Order: sequence, then C-alpha cells, then structure tokens
Amino acid sequence: MNHRMILCLICYILRVEAICLLPSLGISLFQQETAAAVGTAISAGGAAVLSLSTFLCPPKDRQIGAREGFISVALCWVAVSLIGALPFFLSGAVPSYVDCVFETVSGFTTTGASILTDIEALPMGLLYWRSFTHWLGGMGVLVFLLAVMPMGKGKNSLLHVMRAESPGPQVDKLVPKLQDSAKILYAIYIGLTLLQVILLLAGGMPLFDALTTAFGTAGTGGFAIKGDSLMGYSRYLQAVCTVFMALFGINFSVFYLLLLRQFLKVLKNQELLLYLGLMLGSIAVITWDILPIYRQVGEALHQAAFQVSSIMTTTGFATADFNQWPALSKTLLVLLMFVGACAGSTGGGMKVARLLLLCKAGRRSVKRMLRPRSVSQVHMDGQAVNEETLQNTYSYLAVYMAILAVSILLVAVDEFSLETNATAVIACLNNIGPGLDLVGPMGNYAAFSPLSKIVLSFDMLAGRLEIFPMLMLFVPMAWHRT
Repeated sequence: MNHRMILCLICYILRVEAICLLPSLGISLFQQETAAAVGTAISAGGAAVLSLSTFLCPPKDRQIGAREGFISVALCWVAVSLIGALPFFLSGAVPSYVDCVFETVSGFTTTGASILTDIEALPMGLLYWRSFTHWLGGMGVLVFLLAVMPMGKGKNSLLHVMRAESPGPQVDKLVPKLQDSAKILYAIYIGLTLLQVILLLAGGMPLFDALTTAFGTAGTGGFAIKGDSLMGYSRYLQAVCTVFMALFGINFSVFYLLLLRQFLKVLKNQELLLYLGLMLGSIAVITWDILPIYRQVGEALHQAAFQVSSIMTTTGFATADFNQWPALSKTLLVLLMFVGACAGSTGGGMKVARLLLLCKAGRRSVKRMLRPRSVSQVHMDGQAVNEETLQNTYSYLAVYMAILAVSILLVAVDEFSLETNATAVIACLNNIGPGLDLVGPMGNYAAFSPLSKIVLSFDMLAGRLEIFPMLMLFVPMAWHRT
C-alpha cells in the first residue's frame, strides 16, 4: 500500500477545494456577510495548510495500484466533505457539525437531501458554495484533477483512480490517453453548463439563480436556493431544466460521438435507447394518471416530464408535491429511483447499463436452462461483455441490496413511518434527494437523529462511489503494505 501517494492525492484535493472556496468567500465579502466570510476564510485557509503535508513527506513511488485507487478515492471524498462542511459550521449558519457534514456530503455526492428548514435564510455566499459542491462532485473531484494535472505514474495508475470514481459497470477511454479523456469530459461538462446558464438568463432568471440552478442540474444534484425548489419559476425555465436534467443523465461518450458526427453509433446505443424509452414511457403513464388533478393535458405533461426527468436522473428538483399524486405515479417514481441514469453520466442510481446487463444475463440463463450445452455470450452495442464485468454487476447488486436493508433497519430506530425510512435510504443510496412522506419534495431530513444522518451520509457516499471504494475502508487486507 503506497500510503504517501494516497496522502499526496488527498493534499491535491484539499488544495483544489481551498481554491474553489474563494468565489464563495468573495460573494460573502461583497454581500457583507461577516460570519459567513470568516467561516469560509478559515475553512479555505485550513484546507490550504493541510494540503502542504505533501511537501513534508513527498511520495517516493508515485505509482497508483488498484488498492490505492479505491482507498484514495474514498478518503478524498470523505476529506472534502469534512472540510467543506466547515463554512456552514464556523459561520453558525448550521449549529450541528453532523448536520453540516450531511448537507455537504449531500452536495458533493449530488444527492440534494437537505436538513435545512429555511433555505432562503442561508447567506448568499454559503448558498453558492452549497450549489457549487454539486458541480464539483457531478463529474468527480479526482477526474477534475486528472484533467488539470498529472498525478500518478505507471501504466494503469490513472485508470485505477477513474475506475473507482466514475459511475457505471466499466470505464471506457474516449481517446488513448486517459488524461485527454478527462479533459474532453470536462470540456463537454463545462460547455453544457454554460449553455444552460445562457438559456436560463434568456428566460429572465437572475444571474445568481441561473448559476446555482445550472450547478444543480449539471451535477444532477437538486439543491435549490428557494424553499419551494423550482416551483416559483416560469414554465419556460422549468422546461429548460427538464431538458438539461435529461441531457446530463446521458453517458457523456454519446456527446463525444455526436461531436465526431458518428450518428449511427449513437442511434444504435442500447443503453441510450432504453434510457429514453423508460423516460418517455414513464412520462406518458404518469401524465395519464395525474390528468384528473391538473385537468389540462399540457400542464399534466409538463409536471410529469419534469418530475420523471428529475427523479430518473437523480437530480431531485421539484415543481410539484408528488407526495400528493396517485399511488401508481408515486410507485413508478420510486422504481425510477432504483434505475437511475446512464453509466458515464453525472446521474446516480443503479444505472441503466446495469439494468440492461442484468436483463441480458437473465435471458442467457433461461436459454442455458432450456439448452444446457449451448454456448452464448452477452452482447451490448455489438460487442461481447466479458464475464468479469457480469460478475462485478452481480456483486454490486448483492452488496447494494445488503446495504439498503441494513440502512433501513438502522434508520428505523427513529420510529418514522416505513414509507419515510425506506424512501429516505433509497433516495440517499441512489443520490436522488427527495423521497416520500416526511422526506418528500416539500419535506427535509432535519428530523432524523444524528446516527441516522451518519448512516444516510455513508449511503450517499457509497451510492456516488459505486459502493466498493467505501467498503474498502473497512477491509483490513486493503491497508496492508503488500
């Protein structure tokens, strides 16, 4: 285990976090928010000082193996969350440090679950930082480092880091060099974010609102700066967010193929077709189901499209209290929480690619039962899927269900309804944010006990990092030197 290289990566991340806190500090100073400015300044300074540790004990070997990749990613996300929580705590805006960590973990993991009961009372500088954590966490904090600076040395060093942080059953390089792939991903990410900001400004949204809303949409996070989420904005602004939530739920390699004008490959992408089919089918069913509530097809379609796009991409914005919708619509939305967005997107959930693989593997198993001697492979987009990828998918599903069950049991100690407890865990593990009942789109997580908030924070981190990097922290063998 290369402990010094892991420490070096954590220091790099803290240095980046210190820099990213500066815009929030500037906004607090401009708005004369003294307490927020002091808290943010101390946090940025503390992160910068801690990041100097890498100069005291620089790594002799800069190679990153599989273990270092998983452990360093998990520790980096824990570190940025603990430091990122300090501005809320030191400013006094959120008195409980556990609540601050919960809010910050929710931000970086792009979950959008909040303990705030009065969002609009938060200082503007902290509102900006709260939303910006979504944008940083959406593509991945270490993927950002891959894009801007060289890190580890060795043939597969960068691949181990990206594999541990990138969502999906497998990681594919867009171009031969992994660092160039990271740069392309971030270029697409920034380009789409800027395009959304421009369209929101064109609809009359104030600049600060447009930036924070775009951060939440791009990272598929869902932190809004208004207590009613996006309900108070115009239909045009809500429609723009509907479209961009769906776009950020698509595998970014699809956008790269579009830039290369390889349209035939895009049209044959099975994950994309299933993603769009599930989304459009769900919109149609929910529109029909809620039509008696809204009475106009256009309004029902608008509300259904926004909520389906928000839930399936695990963004968590809301324009309606779907807690009050019929049982069929609520059940369908809960099922979409499990499915999530595409692999290689900023969305959470189990991913459409895994669902597709499991369906194909199930069909192969049925064929083998009927014809035991037959030899068949699972294919996706015309290419054979290796058995290791399938085995990893099965393992992911098994561990996912185990964490889900244990978390629901632990949270149940708070004596809330099963609907509240179960959907709270589902929403956090799948990085969605709103659930049902007390944690519905108009509710929050403030009533949960500190223990439940810690459990849910772990679920958010595990869900964002595809479970295994977080579990590695608790495996003694992973920390051995050999």
